[in-house]
Amino acid sequence: MHAYVKRCALFACSLLVACAGNRAGSTLDDYVTQGMARTRAQGLTIAIIDEGKVTRVGTWGKRNDRGEPLTPDTVMYGASLTKAVFAYTVIQLVEEGKLELDTSIAAYLPKPLPDYTGEARKYAAWEGLAGDERWRKLTPRILLTHSAGFANFGFLEPDGKLKFHFDPGTRYAYSGDGMILLQFVIERGLGLDLGREMQTRVFDRFGMKNTSMTWRPDFGANLADGWKEDGSVEPHDERSKTRAAGSMDTTITDFARFAAAYVRGDGLAPASRRELTRAQLPIQTVSQFPSLQPPAPPAQRHPNLAAGLGVVTFTGPQGPGFQKGGHNDSTGNTWVCLEKRKRCVVILSNDVRAESLFPGIVNIVLGDTGMPWRWEYGASSWATP
Repeated sequence: MHAYVKRCALFACSLLVACAGNRAGSTLDDYVTQGMARTRAQGLTIAIIDEGKVTRVGTWGKRNDRGEPLTPDTVMYGASLTKAVFAYTVIQLVEEGKLELDTSIAAYLPKPLPDYTGEARKYAAWEGLAGDERWRKLTPRILLTHSAGFANFGFLEPDGKLKFHFDPGTRYAYSGDGMILLQFVIERGLGLDLGREMQTRVFDRFGMKNTSMTWRPDFGANLADGWKEDGSVEPHDERSKTRAAGSMDTTITDFARFAAAYVRGDGLAPASRRELTRAQLPIQTVSQFPSLQPPAPPAQRHPNLAAGLGVVTFTGPQGPGFQKGGHNDSTGNTWVCLEKRKRCVVILSNDVRAESLFPGIVNIVLGDTGMPWRWEYGASSWATP
């Protein structure tokens, strides 16, 4: 079966099973246990937040092929959930006057972006933008809303060079390199170490003791490897560089603490918290991936879907919500929240096959949210952060 059709069929089945389970009084535990058996997913963790408080953390399955169990403190790959934590960090810098969301990145850099070569390559090859002055239109807001006009990563281009595909700020196209460019501005323009800023501003602040933007040797004592679609095992990657697009390691306990603090607005002025999840830019594509899709006809678009800062916003039967996913070949994560009553579900899985269970899990816990599952997972092409 084609990957797109197979994924949509699995999600539809997941939602139907969840709804039937609710009518029959089935528990979340039953649904997860049965779903993991059906999909052969090996590991899954869930956190539930209500009224801005963590009310449950659950783990199922194992963390490696030796059969050692997942626990609430098992270190797992956060993948692109990193981007939401990054945006939360950036909005603090904005509050402090160190950045302005709508100021050109040119104002923060000592020299033109394309002139950075050599050492800057650990971020991306900015010299590919030489001769195209549209880089001066880039702002922190544009980069955080995935509207830079870049591909997900420059190395995915046929010639391996980053380039503009449309005018910055005009439409949504997911770009990890856009996030990494904002990291470059913070580190080279402001002279800050992003890993250190995220450690003090987020991980230390919320007691996230087993979370880091780079590998720590103590993680090895309780670490999750991953399972791919074909059932093969992928060892946990020991990431040595801070990457705003997705280098965070975390645990379900730790990320639940962040998610609860985020919906409460801890550490931010109310206006800054609202700005993170405000609908900043309408999203007009049928699905999130592949990126750089043209806008879909109005009838095929997901209504009320928009980019926030580092998250995606939507409106459903229960009012406004937001979400962020994270994925690679052996990782499936999602975070779905409803603003009303500050309710969230966080799911971290070290087996990509568990993703088909996500709609059902969210439906059981939160009810019908209006979460745009087909947009989030509808395409057959993915890129690893």
